[in-house]
Amino acid sequence: MSTETRKTPERHIYLDHSATTPVRPEVLAAMLPYFGDKFGNASSVHRWGREARMAVEEAREKVASLIKADPREIIFTSGGTESDNLALRGVAWAYRSRGNHIITSAIEHHAVLHTCESLEKEGFRVTYLPCDRYGMIDPEEVKRAITKDTILISIMHGQNEVGTIEPIGEIGKLAKEHGIIFHSDAVQSAGKVPIDVNAMNVDLLTVSSHKIYGPKGVGALYVRKGTRLVPQATGGAHERGMRAGTENVPGIVGFGEACRLAEKELPEESKRLSALRDRLIRGILDKIPDSILNGHPTERLPHNVNVSIKYVEGESMLLNLDLLGVGASSGSACTSGSLEPSHVLLAMGVPHEVAHGSLRMTLGKSNTEADIDYVLEVLPPIVERLREMSVFGRGQKSKS
Repeated sequence: MSTETRKTPERHIYLDHSATTPVRPEVLAAMLPYFGDKFGNASSVHRWGREARMAVEEAREKVASLIKADPREIIFTSGGTESDNLALRGVAWAYRSRGNHIITSAIEHHAVLHTCESLEKEGFRVTYLPCDRYGMIDPEEVKRAITKDTILISIMHGQNEVGTIEPIGEIGKLAKEHGIIFHSDAVQSAGKVPIDVNAMNVDLLTVSSHKIYGPKGVGALYVRKGTRLVPQATGGAHERGMRAGTENVPGIVGFGEACRLAEKELPEESKRLSALRDRLIRGILDKIPDSILNGHPTERLPHNVNVSIKYVEGESMLLNLDLLGVGASSGSACTSGSLEPSHVLLAMGVPHEVAHGSLRMTLGKSNTEADIDYVLEVLPPIVERLREMSVFGRGQKSKS
């Protein structure tokens, strides 16, 4: 589109909070001193080092508090992907003498799926469980998949694309009864819904900073006391010997503050986001014919809206929304450059042509009812126009 015809949108509405969030002013303020005067290496014994170490440990306590863990069970990493890799590869090789079987699901984030595929090439056997049409994993399917060689189960807590909250407590109980290590990726759910690692019976849990208004490049892995891991980064005794490398002190401090604020505000913010989410879902389903909600209707993350709109391409909707100042996505940010439909939607039984018309809108602190109403005002005309232009549109089909 030429610069003459493309106008700067009057409104700017960000609805892609599952991809990333802005750093909160309070978080940035907490971080700034550690880029300047408080520059010490947390492994040094002098006062500069001790100052940095104290800040890291205070942040560790805040992260642990968010998920009801012991601070000594928190390992800082560079983010969710590294945490997932450390959990899966670390457990697989630590328990290799006991067995070589891993259970996961077909709808995991690629940080888990690709790691499992890599482990298969190294001699491990992986079972990829199916889900139902809502993206829900059946604990009975997990139970049936367990063998004497099963050493690890990895099922995500909140599905990153469609928002379904999985029955982690039940699956964790099964794992515990069979003496199997249980990992859950909680990158999308931490800070959005209450998490208690003991009630959920998890041995490892992945969390990430930039999904909850903290900085990018920092995350954590909860590792229950007694769970063995083979480190994937070697070179020092950092993070109890589980993750070598000088700690990212400013990032860790920001992550800790983001966790503190998320825990403090969680009940009220979760309720507010759920109301906005439901308003948006109802509006889309009411105003746009042949639109379908993806994910569980009630057991879903409070900020997640994922719909498939028939006879249009998701990418075309995104581009048109962007022209009007609305930022959304067609699925996971990690696969937004792919022309293939979402592996999650396909696993849920959504047909290819319908999956291509998916739209994910994820809400955050800046969003208001006015934002929702604006989207509901501009999206239906976009869909109607695209359907008229499309060879797959209803208008074209009726003429054939």
